[in-house]
Amino acid sequence: MSGGAFAWDYGTKDEAKTMAERAAQFYRQYGKDRAFQAFQNGTDGFKDRDLYVFVYSNSGTCVSHGANPAMIGRNLIDLVDGEGKLMIREVVAVKTADWVVFQWRNPQNHEIQKKSSYVVRAGEYLFGVGAYDNPDPAQGGE
Repeated sequence: MSGGAFAWDYGTKDEAKTMAERAAQFYRQYGKDRAFQAFQNGTDGFKDRDLYVFVYSNSGTCVSHGANPAMIGRNLIDLVDGEGKLMIREVVAVKTADWVVFQWRNPQNHEIQKKSSYVVRAGEYLFGVGAYDNPDPAQGGE
């Protein structure tokens, strides 16, 4: 049971997509104050293993982050990943919903890894949840 024994440690792309869609719907239903608080605190099912919600405004300002509260309130439009990709510019360019792929530090193992984030636009905000690529298919990887 080497690879499959740890399958619960990592979220999958399907789970990330579902959580991002739920986050946008939660925002539409309850408004930004309640939604952003839930995302930041990981309540209402918005934190699961390495899955968490991040939210950016159209201008690239982080308005909610489930893993790193130090990012909240900062305009990160010019933030680059480990490969020089302007990742937040790609996030805010999403028109309705799409995948954005970049390199990011995994909060579970602290390594820089490829992360596929599903981003959903709801009004002036973009709601994203990402899954780290994992080479073991038993763990939700590719």
